[in-house]
Amino acid sequence: MQAVDIRVGSPTYGRHVAVELSALNWQQILVPPGFAHGYLTLEENCEVLYKVTDYWAPDCERGLAFDDPELAINWGIPPNELTLTEKDRQYPRLDKLEPVFRFTN
Repeated sequence: MQAVDIRVGSPTYGRHVAVELSALNWQQILVPPGFAHGYLTLEENCEVLYKVTDYWAPDCERGLAFDDPELAINWGIPPNELTLTEKDRQYPRLDKLEPVFRFTN
C-alpha cells in the first residue's frame, strides 16, 4: 500500500510511504486527507477493506498515475505484469494533477 502527499505547499509534497498490509501482520494505515493512496494485491482473490471519512462522491474521485517517474514508486512487480483498470491507466502524473489540497500549518 502506498500513500503520496499531494498537498500543495507541503514540505513532503510528492513523497510517498509504503507498507505491506496482510492478514498475517494485521497492520493498518491511516491515510489522511491530502494524500493519494493505492494498493497492489500480491495474492489472487484478496479482499481489501477500508474506511472513509464520508459517503462516496463519484464527482470528487481523483487519481494519480501509478507509474509517474517523479514519484519513483517501486511496486515490486514490473509494470508490464500489473493488471490495471482502464480508469487507472488514465490518471495524470503529479505535475499535471489538479491542485485540490493545500498544506496549512
